[in-house]
Amino acid sequence: MLEPIAAAFGVSIAELLSGNAICNMNISGNMLRSKFYVCPICGNILHSMGEAAIHCHGIQLLPSDAEKTDENHKIFIEKVEDEYFIQIEHDMTKSHYISFIAAVSSDRIQMVKLYPEGNPEARFKMNGVKRIFFYCNKDGLFYQNIVKGIDDRKRSYNDVEERRELEKMAKILFG
Repeated sequence: MLEPIAAAFGVSIAELLSGNAICNMNISGNMLRSKFYVCPICGNILHSMGEAAIHCHGIQLLPSDAEKTDENHKIFIEKVEDEYFIQIEHDMTKSHYISFIAAVSSDRIQMVKLYPEGNPEARFKMNGVKRIFFYCNKDGLFYQNIVKGIDDRKRSYNDVEERRELEKMAKILFG
């Protein structure tokens, strides 16, 4: 009976059961508006470009709110030929690790799944990448915008204060 009831209301069965109708205003989507959902039980990573009702292990997942990188989650972005080489300063133990790194442009996403006790690093084609996301299983989702004039240089910046000053200058120069 759920299918005909959901069809009558013009919603999915998941929306009907949760009581939350999903309304996507921009059907075409923009990858920079990406939402990441992480299952707290199995660690599944799910992605959407708009509003969604996502469940895993019987739990409705909420999108993770991305925070700007901080002192405990330093990211290093280095241009190597036509790729960005991303490194995150973070211990990778079985109980505390970076789960994934994603490079996002307006029309595509590149994602690398990471595992405990591995290296928190990845390479991504530069093709219009504007934002890097990564997920710490204890502290949540973080992001760093790619800044023209800083991240397309030959070396990476590991001094957070120097990077912030350079970001301010790049914003003034490049808009």
